Amino acid sequence: MNSSEANVTASTASAVRGPDAGKIRSMFSGIAGRYDLANTILSGGIHHLWRQSLVDWSGARAGHSVLDCATGTGDLAIAFKSVVGHEGQVTGTDFCAEMLGPAPAKAAARGYEIGFSQADVTQLPFADASFDIASISFGIRNVDQPLKGLSELARVVRPGGAVMVLEFGQPETPLIADAYRLYSEKILPRLGGWITGAPEAYQYLQASSSQFPCGNAFLDLMNSTGRFAQVEARRLSFGVAWMYKGVVRANEPSV
Repeated sequence: MNSSEANVTASTASAVRGPDAGKIRSMFSGIAGRYDLANTILSGGIHHLWRQSLVDWSGARAGHSVLDCATGTGDLAIAFKSVVGHEGQVTGTDFCAEMLGPAPAKAAARGYEIGFSQADVTQLPFADASFDIASISFGIRNVDQPLKGLSELARVVRPGGAVMVLEFGQPETPLIADAYRLYSEKILPRLGGWITGAPEAYQYLQASSSQFPCGNAFLDLMNSTGRFAQVEARRLSFGVAWMYKGVVRANEPSV
């Protein structure tokens, strides 16, 4: 456990707050048209491998029902649909309508029927236990109330189902950490700004990913919701990204 992980415990998890929702919506609206291109260039395409790893770990199978929140242009929803098949159902939501713009055409080009709609992960318009799996990739750190978002993700998943989270982290190995810090602080904001015309957006994205809890610290956040029977974390690319899996607990019987 590194120092940032040790400093965030279950007792302090409730104090974790995200950024202003209106500012985040406006920021993503401004970069939506070139978001996919920027992601591919800035990550060298590895973000697709990270998403596939999340799908593989989730236990998704044919016939499952999946909700992907902060779906953006639909990449993770499409990856899930390739596994659950035509007999399964995938729903993708995002609180920024402009980000959803390319998603239906991307899914249709693969022959997939996926329902996309605008929704806030902290106020999901779905009944309890509606899905086998709920996911969010590179979005939870942008939620103004991340604990409420995690709780909502768990609420709409059946007991025993999984909440899957993919998010940036901070590498711990010194040489890798130094190299990644140089890239993320000096190169990524300039390159992302050049691609999208919005350098301030990528300055924010870099700063938010460097400060958001990862590893055991994020597991503390998940546990503090009281909705999970078990939580696990796995590193990707030496800790540049992390995957989290929470198994939803059954509701306690009323006394």
